[in-house]
Amino acid sequence: MGATVTTAATKETTWGGGNEPLKVSYGKMMMWYFILSDSLTFCGFLVGYGFTRYKFMDTWPIADEVFNHFPFLHGVDAPMFYVALMTFILIFSSVTMVLAVDAGHQMKKNKVAVYMFLTIIGGLVFLGSQAWEWKNFINGTYGAVETRGGSILQFVGEDGKQIALGDFAKVDPNRDEATLTRAKATWFVKGENAPTYSLAEVKAGFEANPNVRIRTQLTTDAKHKEILTREQSVKRLEDAVLVVEGANLIRNEYGHKVFADFFFFITGFHGFHVFTGILINVVIFFNVLLGTYQRRGSYEMVEKGGLYWHFVDLVWVFVFTFFYLV
Repeated sequence: MGATVTTAATKETTWGGGNEPLKVSYGKMMMWYFILSDSLTFCGFLVGYGFTRYKFMDTWPIADEVFNHFPFLHGVDAPMFYVALMTFILIFSSVTMVLAVDAGHQMKKNKVAVYMFLTIIGGLVFLGSQAWEWKNFINGTYGAVETRGGSILQFVGEDGKQIALGDFAKVDPNRDEATLTRAKATWFVKGENAPTYSLAEVKAGFEANPNVRIRTQLTTDAKHKEILTREQSVKRLEDAVLVVEGANLIRNEYGHKVFADFFFFITGFHGFHVFTGILINVVIFFNVLLGTYQRRGSYEMVEKGGLYWHFVDLVWVFVFTFFYLV
C-alpha cells in the first residue's frame, strides 16, 4: 500500500504539470516542440528532393559545376569552396552562441553581449553569402539552349570544357535594340523574351566555329555529361527553340528544371529561418544590453534563442550534405 502511494506521488510530481514539468520551463519545452515539428518539415523537403533526384538521376546537374564561384575570383573554378566557407561561418556562429549561453549561466552580462553580437554578425554574413550565391545562380555563367522536348543543351570547346554563349555566338550588327531603352517609352524585359543572344545568333556562331560541340544533360558518370560529336551536335541543335540564361522557377541552364525549384525552395526556406533567428538574436542582444535578464536573475531567454540557432545550423549541415555534396 505504501509503495503504491509513493508511486502515485512520484507520478504526480513528475507529470502533474506546473511551471516546470520534467524540470524544464514552459518556454524551453515549447521551443523543443517547435524544433521537433520543424524538423519533420525539413525532413519532408529533403526526402522529396532525394526521391526526385533519384528519379531523374541521369539528367541531374553536377553540383561541382553549378556552385563553383568564389568572390573576387572571376573565372576561377572553385567547386564548393564558397559553400564550405558559408557552412564554416554558420557553424562558428553556433560556437559563439554556446559561449553566450555559458556566459549567461555565469551571469556575465558583458560576455553574453559580446558573444551574442558575434553570433548576429555570423548570421548576417551567412545570409549575405547566400544572397550572393542566389545572384550567381539566377544570372548564370555560360548559358544554354532548350529543345522542343525541354532538354538543356550546353556547349563545350575542343578540350571538352563548357564555354559561354558569348565565346562563340555571332552577334547580328543590324539587330534593332532601340526598343529596349526607356528613351523610346518601352520597358526593358529580362528573361526569355530578351536574352543576351538570340537563338539565330547562337546557331550562326555555332556554324562558324567547327570546334564547338554540344553537351547534353545526360550523365555518363558522377562528374561528366555526354558530349556529342560535331555531326550529332549539328543535328541536335536543329531542335533548339529558345536561349536559356541563368535559372528561375520555369527553366535553368544547368539541366533538369526541378533542380532550380528545389534549390530556391529549400535554401530559401532555410534562409528564412536564419533571418528569423537573426531577428530573435537582435532582440535578445538589446535586452542583454538593457540589463533585462540581469535583473530577472536568469539568462534563460538566451538559452532558448540558442536552441533555435543550433537547430538552424544543424539543418544547414543536412542541406549542405544532401543538396551540395551527395
